[in-house]
Amino acid sequence: MRTPVSLCVAASVAAIVLCGALPAVAQPTPSQSLLVLSKRNHTLSIVDPTTFKVVAKAPVGADPHEVIASSDGKTAYVSIYGGGAYHTLNVIDLIGQKALADIDTGALNGPHGLAFVGGKVWFTAEGAKAFARYDPATQKIDLILGTGQNRTHMIYVTPDESHIYTTNVNSGTVSYFEKTEQTLRPPPMRPGGQQGPPPGQQGPPPGMPPGVGGPPRMDWNQTVIPAGPGDEGFDVSPDGGELWTANAHDGTLSVIDLKAKKNVATIQADVEGANRLKFTLDGKYVLISMLGGGNLVVYDVASRKEFKRVPIGHGAAGILIEPDGKRAFISCGPDNYVAVVDLSSWQVVGHIEAGGEPDGLAWATQQ
Repeated sequence: MRTPVSLCVAASVAAIVLCGALPAVAQPTPSQSLLVLSKRNHTLSIVDPTTFKVVAKAPVGADPHEVIASSDGKTAYVSIYGGGAYHTLNVIDLIGQKALADIDTGALNGPHGLAFVGGKVWFTAEGAKAFARYDPATQKIDLILGTGQNRTHMIYVTPDESHIYTTNVNSGTVSYFEKTEQTLRPPPMRPGGQQGPPPGQQGPPPGMPPGVGGPPRMDWNQTVIPAGPGDEGFDVSPDGGELWTANAHDGTLSVIDLKAKKNVATIQADVEGANRLKFTLDGKYVLISMLGGGNLVVYDVASRKEFKRVPIGHGAAGILIEPDGKRAFISCGPDNYVAVVDLSSWQVVGHIEAGGEPDGLAWATQQ
Protein backbone atom coordinates (compact mmCIF):
# COMPACT_ATOMS: atom_id res chain seq x y z
CA MET A 1 0.00 0.00 0.00
CA ARG A 2 1.24 3.48 -0.79
CA THR A 3 2.24 5.70 2.16
CA PRO A 4 -0.04 8.79 2.22
CA VAL A 5 1.80 11.91 1.15
CA SER A 6 -0.34 13.89 3.60
CA LEU A 7 1.63 12.25 6.47
CA CYS A 8 4.86 13.95 5.38
CA VAL A 9 6.10 15.77 8.49
CA ALA A 10 8.67 18.53 8.34
CA ALA A 11 11.33 17.68 10.93
CA SER A 12 13.91 20.11 9.64
CA VAL A 13 14.36 22.88 7.12
CA ALA A 14 15.60 20.31 4.60
CA ALA A 15 12.53 18.17 5.18
CA ILE A 16 10.30 21.18 4.67
CA VAL A 17 11.95 21.83 1.32
CA LEU A 18 11.50 18.19 0.32
CA CYS A 19 7.86 18.21 1.29
CA GLY A 20 7.24 21.35 -0.76
CA ALA A 21 3.72 22.68 -0.52
CA LEU A 22 2.35 19.69 1.39
CA PRO A 23 0.94 20.78 4.77
CA ALA A 24 2.76 19.41 7.81
CA VAL A 25 -0.57 18.57 9.43
CA ALA A 26 -3.54 17.96 7.17
CA GLN A 27 -6.70 19.91 7.83
CA PRO A 28 -10.07 18.16 8.10
CA THR A 29 -11.75 17.36 4.81
CA PRO A 30 -14.48 19.94 4.07
CA SER A 31 -18.05 18.72 3.76
CA GLN A 32 -17.83 19.73 0.11
CA SER A 33 -14.49 19.21 -1.57
CA LEU A 34 -12.92 19.66 -4.96
CA LEU A 35 -10.68 16.73 -5.92
CA VAL A 36 -7.75 17.41 -8.25
CA LEU A 37 -5.36 14.89 -9.79
CA SER A 38 -1.75 15.87 -10.50
CA LYS A 39 -0.19 13.79 -13.28
CA ARG A 40 3.29 15.11 -12.57
CA ASN A 41 3.29 14.71 -8.79
CA HIS A 42 1.11 11.58 -8.73
CA THR A 43 -1.16 13.00 -6.06
CA LEU A 44 -4.82 13.54 -5.34
CA SER A 45 -5.43 16.93 -3.72
CA ILE A 46 -8.43 17.62 -1.51
CA VAL A 47 -9.26 21.30 -2.02
CA ASP A 48 -11.51 23.63 -0.05
CA PRO A 49 -13.61 25.19 -2.86
CA THR A 50 -14.28 28.29 -0.76
CA THR A 51 -10.69 29.25 -0.03
CA PHE A 52 -9.09 27.47 -3.03
CA LYS A 53 -6.59 25.97 -0.59
CA VAL A 54 -5.31 22.39 -0.61
CA VAL A 55 -6.15 20.83 2.76
CA ALA A 56 -4.56 17.42 2.16
CA LYS A 57 -2.89 15.24 -0.47
CA ALA A 58 -2.74 11.49 -0.97
CA PRO A 59 -0.50 9.54 -3.35
CA VAL A 60 -1.84 7.86 -6.48
CA GLY A 61 -0.29 5.73 -9.20
CA ALA A 62 2.07 6.46 -12.05
CA ASP A 63 -0.40 7.80 -14.63
CA PRO A 64 -3.59 9.10 -12.97
CA HIS A 65 -6.21 10.41 -15.39
CA GLU A 66 -9.73 10.48 -13.94
CA VAL A 67 -11.23 10.62 -10.45
CA ILE A 68 -14.74 10.11 -9.09
CA ALA A 69 -16.17 10.26 -5.57
CA SER A 70 -18.64 7.89 -3.96
CA SER A 71 -22.17 9.13 -3.35
CA ASP A 72 -21.48 9.65 0.36
CA GLY A 73 -18.38 11.71 -0.38
CA LYS A 74 -16.12 9.51 1.74
CA THR A 75 -14.16 7.61 -0.91
CA ALA A 76 -12.47 8.54 -4.18
CA TYR A 77 -11.55 6.24 -7.05
CA VAL A 78 -8.73 7.08 -9.48
CA SER A 79 -8.09 5.43 -12.84
CA ILE A 80 -4.44 4.56 -13.52
CA TYR A 81 -4.37 4.58 -17.28
CA GLY A 82 -0.89 4.08 -18.72
CA GLY A 83 -2.08 4.54 -22.30
CA GLY A 84 -4.13 1.37 -22.01
CA ALA A 85 -1.40 -0.73 -20.37
CA TYR A 86 -2.14 -0.48 -16.63
CA HIS A 87 -4.89 -2.29 -14.75
CA THR A 88 -5.41 -0.44 -11.46
CA LEU A 89 -7.98 1.74 -9.74
CA ASN A 90 -6.61 3.60 -6.73
CA VAL A 91 -8.89 4.01 -3.72
CA ILE A 92 -8.57 7.03 -1.41
CA ASP A 93 -10.18 7.49 2.00
CA LEU A 94 -11.23 11.15 1.81
CA ILE A 95 -12.00 11.42 5.51
CA GLY A 96 -8.83 9.72 6.71
CA GLN A 97 -6.96 11.37 3.80
CA LYS A 98 -5.03 8.22 2.99
CA ALA A 99 -4.65 5.59 0.30
CA LEU A 100 -6.48 2.29 0.70
CA ALA A 101 -5.87 -1.02 -1.07
CA ASP A 102 -5.86 -0.77 -4.86
CA ILE A 103 -8.40 -2.49 -7.12
CA ASP A 104 -6.75 -4.76 -9.67
CA THR A 105 -8.89 -4.73 -12.81
CA GLY A 106 -7.00 -7.69 -14.26
CA ALA A 107 -7.46 -8.15 -18.00
CA LEU A 108 -9.61 -5.03 -18.07
CA ASN A 109 -6.53 -2.97 -18.72
CA GLY A 110 -6.35 0.72 -19.48
CA PRO A 111 -9.04 1.94 -17.05
CA HIS A 112 -9.90 5.54 -17.79
CA GLY A 113 -13.40 7.06 -17.72
CA LEU A 114 -15.25 6.79 -14.41
CA ALA A 115 -18.77 7.11 -13.02
CA PHE A 116 -20.26 6.31 -9.62
CA VAL A 117 -23.91 5.26 -9.96
CA GLY A 118 -26.06 2.89 -7.95
CA GLY A 119 -23.40 2.53 -5.25
CA LYS A 120 -20.91 1.09 -7.74
CA VAL A 121 -17.88 2.24 -9.74
CA TRP A 122 -18.23 2.14 -13.52
CA PHE A 123 -15.06 2.37 -15.59
CA THR A 124 -13.95 2.06 -19.17
CA ALA A 125 -11.21 -0.43 -20.02
CA GLU A 126 -9.63 0.97 -23.14
CA GLY A 127 -7.19 -1.89 -23.67
CA ALA A 128 -10.03 -4.42 -23.48
CA LYS A 129 -12.51 -2.50 -25.68
CA ALA A 130 -15.02 -2.68 -22.87
CA PHE A 131 -16.40 -1.11 -19.73
CA ALA A 132 -17.15 -2.69 -16.39
CA ARG A 133 -18.76 -2.20 -12.99
CA TYR A 134 -17.11 -2.72 -9.62
CA ASP A 135 -19.11 -3.29 -6.42
CA PRO A 136 -17.27 -1.91 -3.36
CA ALA A 137 -19.53 -3.94 -1.05
CA THR A 138 -18.51 -7.30 -2.48
CA GLN A 139 -15.14 -6.10 -3.81
CA LYS A 140 -15.91 -7.74 -7.13
CA ILE A 141 -16.41 -6.71 -10.74
CA ASP A 142 -20.00 -7.76 -11.38
CA LEU A 143 -20.58 -6.58 -14.95
CA ILE A 144 -18.47 -6.41 -18.13
CA LEU A 145 -19.82 -5.22 -21.46
CA GLY A 146 -17.71 -5.12 -24.61
CA THR A 147 -18.03 -2.31 -27.14
CA GLY A 148 -15.92 -3.81 -29.90
CA GLN A 149 -14.71 -0.27 -30.55
CA ASN A 150 -11.21 1.19 -30.44
CA ARG A 151 -10.19 3.25 -27.41
CA THR A 152 -13.38 3.16 -25.37
CA HIS A 153 -12.40 6.15 -23.27
CA MET A 154 -15.12 8.07 -21.41
CA ILE A 155 -18.41 6.87 -19.88
CA TYR A 156 -21.78 8.25 -18.80
CA VAL A 157 -24.30 6.17 -16.82
CA THR A 158 -27.88 7.40 -16.35
CA PRO A 159 -29.06 7.61 -12.72
CA ASP A 160 -31.45 4.67 -13.18
CA GLU A 161 -28.67 2.60 -14.83
CA SER A 162 -30.88 1.91 -17.84
CA HIS A 163 -28.60 3.59 -20.39
CA ILE A 164 -24.82 3.79 -20.74
CA TYR A 165 -22.88 5.85 -23.26
CA THR A 166 -19.18 5.74 -24.15
CA THR A 167 -16.97 7.59 -26.60
CA ASN A 168 -14.61 5.43 -28.65
CA VAL A 169 -11.80 7.74 -29.71
CA ASN A 170 -10.06 5.87 -32.52
CA SER A 171 -13.29 4.49 -33.96
CA GLY A 172 -14.91 7.93 -33.94
CA THR A 173 -18.11 6.51 -32.50
CA VAL A 174 -20.45 6.60 -29.53
CA SER A 175 -21.68 3.34 -28.00
CA TYR A 176 -25.30 3.56 -26.87
CA PHE A 177 -26.26 0.76 -24.47
CA GLU A 178 -29.81 0.28 -23.24
CA LYS A 179 -31.15 -2.31 -20.84
CA THR A 180 -33.98 -4.30 -22.39
CA GLU A 181 -36.03 -7.41 -21.78
CA GLN A 182 -34.85 -10.39 -23.80
CA THR A 183 -36.58 -13.73 -24.37
CA LEU A 184 -34.31 -16.49 -25.59
CA ARG A 185 -35.44 -18.47 -28.60
CA PRO A 186 -37.17 -21.77 -27.77
CA PRO A 187 -35.42 -25.10 -28.30
CA PRO A 188 -35.20 -26.43 -31.88
CA MET A 189 -37.93 -28.62 -33.32
CA ARG A 190 -38.09 -32.19 -32.00
CA PRO A 191 -38.27 -35.11 -34.40
CA GLY A 192 -41.65 -35.19 -36.02
CA GLY A 193 -41.88 -31.41 -36.29
CA GLN A 194 -43.07 -30.82 -32.72
CA GLN A 195 -41.64 -27.84 -30.85
CA GLY A 196 -40.93 -27.38 -27.18
CA PRO A 197 -40.23 -29.86 -24.38
CA PRO A 198 -41.15 -33.54 -24.65
CA PRO A 199 -44.57 -34.62 -23.36
CA GLY A 200 -44.74 -34.53 -19.57
CA GLN A 201 -41.82 -32.11 -19.18
CA GLN A 202 -42.63 -28.61 -18.01
CA GLY A 203 -40.39 -25.75 -19.09
CA PRO A 204 -37.01 -25.98 -20.78
CA PRO A 205 -34.94 -29.18 -20.72
CA PRO A 206 -32.46 -29.61 -17.84
CA GLY A 207 -29.37 -27.45 -18.32
CA MET A 208 -31.08 -25.03 -20.72
CA PRO A 209 -30.21 -21.38 -19.90
CA PRO A 210 -32.79 -19.41 -17.89
CA GLY A 211 -35.23 -17.50 -20.06
CA VAL A 212 -35.60 -20.12 -22.79
CA GLY A 213 -39.29 -20.63 -23.27
CA GLY A 214 -39.92 -18.84 -19.97
CA PRO A 215 -40.24 -15.27 -18.68
CA PRO A 216 -38.00 -12.59 -20.22
CA ARG A 217 -34.71 -11.59 -18.60
CA MET A 218 -32.78 -8.32 -18.66
CA ASP A 219 -30.01 -7.85 -21.18
CA TRP A 220 -28.18 -5.03 -22.99
CA ASN A 221 -28.46 -3.85 -26.56
CA GLN A 222 -25.72 -1.75 -28.16
CA THR A 223 -26.19 0.78 -30.93
CA VAL A 224 -22.97 2.17 -32.42
CA ILE A 225 -23.48 5.76 -33.57
CA PRO A 226 -20.93 7.50 -35.84
CA ALA A 227 -19.66 10.72 -34.28
CA GLY A 228 -16.45 12.47 -35.38
CA PRO A 229 -12.75 11.61 -35.62
CA GLY A 230 -11.09 11.56 -32.23
CA ASP A 231 -14.32 11.98 -30.26
CA GLU A 232 -13.36 11.94 -26.61
CA GLY A 233 -14.89 14.51 -24.26
CA PHE A 234 -18.68 14.34 -24.17
CA ASP A 235 -21.68 15.03 -22.02
CA VAL A 236 -25.44 14.46 -21.96
CA SER A 237 -27.82 17.40 -21.78
CA PRO A 238 -29.62 17.84 -18.43
CA ASP A 239 -32.93 16.84 -20.03
CA GLY A 240 -31.38 13.65 -21.40
CA GLY A 241 -32.30 14.48 -24.97
CA GLU A 242 -28.93 15.12 -26.59
CA LEU A 243 -25.35 13.92 -26.34
CA TRP A 244 -22.61 16.27 -27.57
CA THR A 245 -19.07 15.11 -28.34
CA ALA A 246 -15.92 17.14 -28.97
CA ASN A 247 -13.90 15.67 -31.84
CA ALA A 248 -10.21 16.34 -31.31
CA HIS A 249 -8.91 15.37 -34.73
CA ASP A 250 -10.93 17.76 -36.89
CA GLY A 251 -12.13 20.31 -34.32
CA THR A 252 -15.83 19.60 -34.81
CA LEU A 253 -18.68 18.94 -32.39
CA SER A 254 -21.20 16.16 -32.95
CA VAL A 255 -24.79 16.39 -31.72
CA ILE A 256 -26.53 13.04 -31.17
CA ASP A 257 -30.29 12.76 -30.70
CA LEU A 258 -30.59 10.10 -28.01
CA LYS A 259 -34.22 9.27 -28.75
CA ALA A 260 -33.51 8.77 -32.45
CA LYS A 261 -30.10 7.21 -31.73
CA LYS A 262 -28.39 9.12 -34.51
CA ASN A 263 -25.98 11.94 -35.22
CA VAL A 264 -28.12 14.92 -36.24
CA ALA A 265 -25.54 17.69 -36.57
CA THR A 266 -21.83 18.32 -37.10
CA ILE A 267 -20.68 21.76 -35.97
CA GLN A 268 -17.49 23.28 -37.40
CA ALA A 269 -16.25 24.55 -34.06
CA ASP A 270 -12.49 25.05 -34.50
CA VAL A 271 -11.65 23.07 -31.35
CA GLU A 272 -8.76 20.92 -32.56
CA GLY A 273 -7.22 19.03 -29.68
CA ALA A 274 -10.51 19.15 -27.77
CA ASN A 275 -10.28 17.12 -24.59
CA ARG A 276 -13.42 17.57 -22.48
CA LEU A 277 -16.96 18.88 -22.96
CA LYS A 278 -19.54 19.70 -20.28
CA PHE A 279 -23.06 21.10 -20.25
CA THR A 280 -23.89 23.87 -17.81
CA LEU A 281 -26.52 22.74 -15.32
CA ASP A 282 -29.26 24.80 -16.99
CA GLY A 283 -28.48 23.15 -20.32
CA LYS A 284 -27.95 26.49 -22.10
CA TYR A 285 -24.25 26.14 -22.85
CA VAL A 286 -21.52 23.58 -23.42
CA LEU A 287 -17.94 24.19 -22.31
CA ILE A 288 -15.05 22.73 -24.30
CA SER A 289 -11.40 22.50 -23.26
CA MET A 290 -8.48 22.02 -25.66
CA LEU A 291 -5.13 20.49 -24.81
CA GLY A 292 -3.24 23.00 -26.94
CA GLY A 293 -5.62 25.94 -26.77
CA GLY A 294 -5.56 28.89 -24.43
CA ASN A 295 -9.32 29.39 -24.30
CA LEU A 296 -12.34 27.75 -22.76
CA VAL A 297 -14.75 27.58 -25.70
CA VAL A 298 -18.43 28.16 -24.90
CA TYR A 299 -21.25 27.14 -27.26
CA ASP A 300 -24.90 28.17 -27.13
CA VAL A 301 -26.91 24.94 -27.21
CA ALA A 302 -30.14 26.30 -28.71
CA SER A 303 -28.48 28.09 -31.63
CA ARG A 304 -25.51 25.70 -31.89
CA LYS A 305 -23.31 28.76 -32.32
CA GLU A 306 -20.16 29.84 -30.52
CA PHE A 307 -21.03 32.14 -27.62
CA LYS A 308 -17.67 33.07 -26.12
CA ARG A 309 -14.02 32.15 -25.68
CA VAL A 310 -12.64 32.67 -22.18
CA PRO A 311 -8.83 32.99 -21.90
CA ILE A 312 -7.66 30.52 -19.25
CA GLY A 313 -4.00 29.69 -20.01
CA HIS A 314 -2.03 27.66 -22.51
CA GLY A 315 -4.03 24.43 -22.67
CA ALA A 316 -6.65 22.60 -20.65
CA ALA A 317 -8.10 19.18 -19.92
CA GLY A 318 -10.55 18.39 -17.09
CA ILE A 319 -13.76 20.40 -16.65
CA LEU A 320 -15.97 20.28 -13.57
CA ILE A 321 -19.04 22.38 -12.80
CA GLU A 322 -19.85 22.71 -9.11
CA PRO A 323 -23.24 21.46 -7.87
CA ASP A 324 -24.86 24.91 -7.69
CA GLY A 325 -23.83 25.62 -11.27
CA LYS A 326 -22.19 28.96 -10.52
CA ARG A 327 -18.55 28.14 -11.28
CA ALA A 328 -16.52 25.84 -13.49
CA PHE A 329 -13.10 24.43 -12.62
CA ILE A 330 -10.73 23.86 -15.54
CA SER A 331 -7.46 21.91 -15.30
CA CYS A 332 -4.77 23.88 -17.14
CA GLY A 333 -1.91 21.37 -17.40
CA PRO A 334 0.74 23.54 -19.08
CA ASP A 335 0.18 26.27 -16.48
CA ASN A 336 0.12 23.91 -13.48
CA TYR A 337 -3.08 25.36 -12.06
CA VAL A 338 -6.84 24.90 -12.04
CA ALA A 339 -8.65 27.96 -13.38
CA VAL A 340 -11.90 28.97 -11.66
CA VAL A 341 -14.43 30.51 -14.06
CA ASP A 342 -17.52 32.41 -12.94
CA LEU A 343 -20.34 31.23 -15.21
CA SER A 344 -22.34 34.46 -14.96
CA SER A 345 -19.54 36.94 -15.75
CA TRP A 346 -17.52 34.44 -17.81
CA GLN A 347 -14.37 35.63 -16.09
CA VAL A 348 -11.53 33.76 -14.40
CA VAL A 349 -11.95 34.55 -10.71
CA GLY A 350 -9.16 32.46 -9.21
CA HIS A 351 -6.48 29.82 -9.61
CA ILE A 352 -5.82 26.69 -7.58
CA GLU A 353 -2.34 25.23 -7.33
CA ALA A 354 -2.75 21.52 -6.63
CA GLY A 355 0.32 19.99 -8.23
CA GLY A 356 1.92 19.87 -11.66
CA GLU A 357 -0.13 19.00 -14.73
CA PRO A 358 -3.58 18.87 -13.13
CA ASP A 359 -6.06 16.73 -15.05
CA GLY A 360 -9.01 14.79 -13.63
CA LEU A 361 -11.45 16.65 -11.37
CA ALA A 362 -14.32 15.52 -9.17
CA TRP A 363 -16.66 16.84 -6.49
CA ALA A 364 -17.17 15.12 -3.15
CA THR A 365 -20.11 15.92 -0.87
CA GLN A 366 -20.21 14.16 2.49
CA GLN A 367 -23.55 12.58 3.36
